[in-house]
Amino acid sequence: MSGDLHLQAAGASAGAGDVTVLLLALALIVAVARVFGRLATWVGQPPVIGEIVAGVLLGPTLLGGTAAVIFPDGIRPLLSALADVGLMLFMFVIGLELNREVVRRTRSTAAGVAVACMAVPFVLGVLLARYLSGHHETGHALGFQLFLGAAMSITAFPVLARILADRGLQHTRVGSIALTSAAAGDAFAWVMLALVVWLSGADSGHPWRLALLVPYAVAMLFVVRPLLLRAFARREKAQGPAPRLPAPWLSLLLAGLLASAALTQWLGIHFIFGAFFFGALVPRGTGGWVREEVAARISPLNHALLLPIFFVVAGLQTDLSGLGLSGVRDFLLILLVAVGGKFLGVLAGTGGRRMPVAPTVALGALMNTRGLTELVILGVGVQAGLLGNDLYSLMVLMAVTTTLMAAPILRLCGFGLPRAGLGDVTGAVPRPAPAEGEEKARAPVAPPAGDLSETPRGATPVSPDTPHLGDS
Repeated sequence: MSGDLHLQAAGASAGAGDVTVLLLALALIVAVARVFGRLATWVGQPPVIGEIVAGVLLGPTLLGGTAAVIFPDGIRPLLSALADVGLMLFMFVIGLELNREVVRRTRSTAAGVAVACMAVPFVLGVLLARYLSGHHETGHALGFQLFLGAAMSITAFPVLARILADRGLQHTRVGSIALTSAAAGDAFAWVMLALVVWLSGADSGHPWRLALLVPYAVAMLFVVRPLLLRAFARREKAQGPAPRLPAPWLSLLLAGLLASAALTQWLGIHFIFGAFFFGALVPRGTGGWVREEVAARISPLNHALLLPIFFVVAGLQTDLSGLGLSGVRDFLLILLVAVGGKFLGVLAGTGGRRMPVAPTVALGALMNTRGLTELVILGVGVQAGLLGNDLYSLMVLMAVTTTLMAAPILRLCGFGLPRAGLGDVTGAVPRPAPAEGEEKARAPVAPPAGDLSETPRGATPVSPDTPHLGDS
């Protein structure tokens, strides 16, 4: 008996030690992420870039073996679990923030840019995968090729939206086309990624589960969404426009989010798809009050704590300290395909519209941002066994580099400087433009379709309805 008590006491002591280390690690993560986010804004970069760099620097790239001391094996599963929760909430808010109105404003030009910016990088990514598979461990051959094509096609929608808001470009023709094209391209990339995940795990024992995706989607669209529509409509009728969202209602939304994410994970296509889909089908309410209420309650904690943990978890898998000549060669090739694919896609998508050089280059730079969204895709690739640590590290470096390129290129093209007071640690998506008929007098008038030359040097004035996104 005394021996059992001794073992229990030892286990409790070890557990308490892990909790202490975990809390200290979390304090370090939050502080370092905040500092690097601020540094990024001071040099005209999205704060998310500073946070990603902080995550990489807290890993073996800079600290070497010290990273294992700061983040020992005993707390890493806990960090990963917290990172997954942050990632799930992030994808939910991204789905909630999707703006369908910009699609109607720029359909013709944006359609061409969206298709070309999906097709060209995807094809180049597939070709690159055929080369890289001879030098790196890549798992499922076809799955890796499709995965790299999807990874090259992605644009970081939230980071892109943050860059546009910081420069007052979200209501311009260039900004609208970029947002619309990025939304369409990301939708394609997520669908392709779901296919990749299924292919990679098709022989894991339960391929029949994929067939349940159809009844899942039908139930979400024709049962869950109508119920939410009726509930929010009753709330508006009882309390008028823009009512408050009661805490029990928020709890129900979170429960639905968790259930949707868990179901897609069980179906074999990763929980991020369930989180994103649930966010996309949640009604926004008149004037977007549901979206604003949910984002205001979820995003601050997620941005300040959980997503920085995700960056550190990604950084712990990234090790650039041993990058040799072959690694530099592969990185330059990856970067060439990533950048060239997006800029060639923009040229192909706008080739017949005689766009001026400056807006064309600016649009290419915007579509070339990858940021956090790329890290999400890369994390899925690691979990699916498609990426080893060496190739994962090179892809992370590519994601940071392509996002860093956007700000100086926009500056050279005369598209304004970031405005003070709009920093946000994750590049949160700005409020969508007013729907047709809503605050119409205050909404800016877009120039004729196909004309992307309206933006002068310096930032375009922002309409009065643009929200202050906070400086968290």
